[in-house]
Formats: sequence, C-alpha cells, structure tokens
Amino acid sequence: MSTGAAGSARRSRRFSLRDLVDLVRAPAALSVPGDVVAGAAAAGALDRRTAGLASASVCLYWGGMAANDWADRHMDMVERPERPIPSGRISPGGALAVAAGLTVAGVAAAALAGGPRAGVVAGALAATVWAYDTTAKDTVAGPAAMALCRVLDVLLGAAPSRRAAGALPAALVVGAHTYLVTVLSRHEVSGTGPALPAGTLTATLALAASVCRREGRIRNTLAGWYAARFALAQARAAADPSAENIRTAVGTGIVTLPALQGALTAAAGAPAAGLAVAAAAPVGRILAKKVSPT
Repeated sequence: MSTGAAGSARRSRRFSLRDLVDLVRAPAALSVPGDVVAGAAAAGALDRRTAGLASASVCLYWGGMAANDWADRHMDMVERPERPIPSGRISPGGALAVAAGLTVAGVAAAALAGGPRAGVVAGALAATVWAYDTTAKDTVAGPAAMALCRVLDVLLGAAPSRRAAGALPAALVVGAHTYLVTVLSRHEVSGTGPALPAGTLTATLALAASVCRREGRIRNTLAGWYAARFALAQARAAADPSAENIRTAVGTGIVTLPALQGALTAAAGAPAAGLAVAAAAPVGRILAKKVSPT
C-alpha cells in the first residue's frame, strides 16, 4: 500500500463529534444523573459528591451504549444500517476503544468522588453493563440485567452514606421502570401483540401510584407527569402495536424517566432537587428528535 493510500485509510477511520454522539446516544444520558440524585437523597447523602458520582454514571452509561453497538454490529448491518458502525462512520475497534475508555473513566471518577464504596458499586455496575451488552441482552435474563444496572446506578448515589440501604426502595422503582422499557424494546423492530404494551401500561400506572402520597404536591405532580406521558405512548402501542409505536413508547420511557426520578427525589425530602432532575425530561424529549435514544 502506498503512503498516500495508507493515509487515506487512516483518515477513513477517524470519526466526527456527531458520529460519537450517535454512537453513545448522548442525549439519552440525561436520564442518568437522576438515578444518582434520587439515591443520594434517599440515603441523606445529597451533597457536593453527588455531582461527581453523576458524572461517573454518565461515563458508564455512554460506555455501555458504545459497547452495545459494538456487540450488535453484525445484527445492525441488517436491522439498523444507519448506525455508526454498520454505516462505516466508526470502526468496530474505534467503538470498542470508546466503550472501554469511558468505562474505566467512570469507575475511576466514582472512586475519586465517592470513595472506595462508590468505586466498588461503580465496578459492579460496569461489570453488569458489559455482561448485558455482550451476553445477557438476547436471553431471558436480559430485562432483569438491564434493570439491575439501574438499581446499581441509584445505589451509586447512596454509596458514600452509612445509610445507603435507605435508597433501595427508590432503586427498585427505577429498576422496575427499566425492566418495563427493556421488555418493550425487544419488539422495536418486529412489533408485538397488544397484550404486552397493555401489561406494561398497567405496571407503569402502579409504579407511579407507589410514589404518590396524600402529602407532597411536587412528588405527586412529577409522578403524575411521568405516568401521563409514558402511559399515553403505551396506550397508543396497545391500540396499534406496530414497530414504530413500540419504538415511540420505548423512547418515551427513556426520556420521561427523569420525572419519575424527580418524584422519588422529592419524596426523599428534596423537592427542589427533584424539580431540577425532572427538568431533564422536556430537554431529553427535544433532543430525542435529533438523536434517537434507542
């Protein structure tokens, strides 16, 4: 190969910032910091460390998204040829390097921000993310593995506290929501019957109701907002369970998660932080029109 040809090949392996944004589905990460904030609030550990842990969580999320595309590169050749790897915009090796680098950065940032316990939780989260992407995703354990990722993400926010167990109820609510979204996501390409979205709709309403109480206007408003947005998308999918409507429901489930996280944060006694978390929902909805969250 000539020097010029070699240079051309090297240039072809470079990728743009937009390609990277598509690979990691960058706007979808707006649904991640709320996990950490909700966990920290529930454990009484909402302080300056929370921002660092939220940043670590975003790195782990983006790393997982890149690893997901690397693991799915052959399937995406057929089902999603526009994705960065099958379209040739990013090489498989480049995607794997991005995934590994972000994962290492996320675990290190968690340990620096939250101490050894946070580092251990982040390590467990990273291992679960990679296990899901490379092994569990297409098995019966896939939805549960993805739900566990979110449970650990909430517990990451609580890790610096001696009362970290207090965040477990909030973590289970977020995990249950994630389970529902993941079950739906398995039918984004082929569609499904009406029973599945009808079932996830019922479970969504039950989750929102579990957060509401007589007292707590902000908590109840945010839980209602979450339920209304996500439930409407699932109701449309139940009426017409086409692949397009299922994809819409999945995307809605992702971008409305901050409203649920905000309700959980407000329920833990931090209503202002809950409103700040929930503010990511409309922003995510706008950005999802530019970069698909799924």
